[in-house]
Amino acid sequence: MIAQDVIMILVYTFPMFLFMIFPAIKLADYLEHKYEIQEKQKRTVIVICTFLGALTLATLLQLV
Repeated sequence: MIAQDVIMILVYTFPMFLFMIFPAIKLADYLEHKYEIQEKQKRTVIVICTFLGALTLATLLQLV
């Protein structure tokens, strides 16, 4: 049963990427202006925030 929940969370993660790309880009832009981060760091922030946000939304969708 737990394995099925994990698989469903991973399945839900892929569509959630669409919802998390824009907020991740806005966060990276804010960090670039506020802290003057480099382009490589900005891209890293976008990728990490998109993945973590999508995983969080998918987990909440599965648990609710």
